[in-house]
Amino acid sequence: MLVIENLHAEVEGEPILRGLNLEVGTGEVHAIMGPNGSGKSTLSYILSGKEDYDITQGSITYKGDNLFDMSIDERAAAGIFLAFQYPIEIPGVAAMTFLKTALNAQRITRGEDELTTPAFMKLVKEKTAALNIRPEMLRRSINVGFSGGEKKRFEILQMALLEPSLCILDETDSGLDIDALQLVAEGVNRLRSPERSMIVITHYQRLLNHIIPDRVHVLSAGKVVRSGGKELAMELEKNGYAEYEDQKINAA
Repeated sequence: MLVIENLHAEVEGEPILRGLNLEVGTGEVHAIMGPNGSGKSTLSYILSGKEDYDITQGSITYKGDNLFDMSIDERAAAGIFLAFQYPIEIPGVAAMTFLKTALNAQRITRGEDELTTPAFMKLVKEKTAALNIRPEMLRRSINVGFSGGEKKRFEILQMALLEPSLCILDETDSGLDIDALQLVAEGVNRLRSPERSMIVITHYQRLLNHIIPDRVHVLSAGKVVRSGGKELAMELEKNGYAEYEDQKINAA
């Protein structure tokens, strides 16, 4: 699904990623953990196509194609989805209008017919029921007046409708209480499938109690410095990131 080799990236001449290597197989869930400033969010932004970063070395292959040859729109149509750490509010843009526009834009890009309004409404009804999302939430503007948990669940609904091949969850547990975290994790787990890969970026092991990863990677100083199974997350929860902060200082 995704192969990253020796990736170097910088912002305004400041190196952020320093030789990152990562391979995510189809249907796998990989967790990326690490201290602040290690490059976790930078990786998510580069994968989704944010243009603030200069790639100075390395490659990313997605489904056998060079990701750097694809625009943001092309990446989205090809099945890459980024769930933001802090979803923004968009006053005046109705949630349902946004969902229908996004879904049909991707269908058009893939050469498929647009969904009619009745077909779209039926699909939304099915997805909201499966994810335990209240219909009245969709009558508001995007994320306006939403709680932290509602914002994250709205992103999960987007994922359910768009059916991406690669889901990147950038600290989706940020700002959630225990109940909201469990609801969001349940929604994510409903979307796991043999055809869909996920990258879960988080500081804390608690999210991984609910979303069990196939592999866990520690990112420090802009590269993966250790990989393992889910037990690695437990070790990080116990010992913290002190030894990796030291690596970060040495790299700087």
